[in-house]
Amino acid sequence: MNPFGTEITTDDIVETLSFFDSWEERYKYIIDLGKQIPTLPDELKTEDRLVKGCQSQVWIESQKQDGRLFFDADSDAHIVKGLLGVVLAAFNGKTPEQVLVFDIEKYFSDLDLLRHLSPTRGNGLRAMVKRIQAFAAA
Repeated sequence: MNPFGTEITTDDIVETLSFFDSWEERYKYIIDLGKQIPTLPDELKTEDRLVKGCQSQVWIESQKQDGRLFFDADSDAHIVKGLLGVVLAAFNGKTPEQVLVFDIEKYFSDLDLLRHLSPTRGNGLRAMVKRIQAFAAA
């Protein structure tokens, strides 16, 4: 299990990022978040778990336990794995209903994140969110 959504929340990430003066420091923090996501076993890095629309390879696996969704995820790029941490903090351990009503745009705005990502990274971030929301809607 990864600590996102339980030990590391969206509020924690917003608060911590606000302490940094530069985006270089913020990127380092985001990369460090990614290091807290356990590596996905190779046998789970399959085509059906691959997120389409990401510049890097991203895999997301979902499970439902006691009415809550839990996600395992991985990427072949350090910054993207950190962005996965940012996304997982919003959705991991939540009910499908909580996932679907969470205001992800406000969260990204609070982080001031999308202005500091390339358009392809921003599209990839949105693709990760859409994939998780699709799990919740299913």
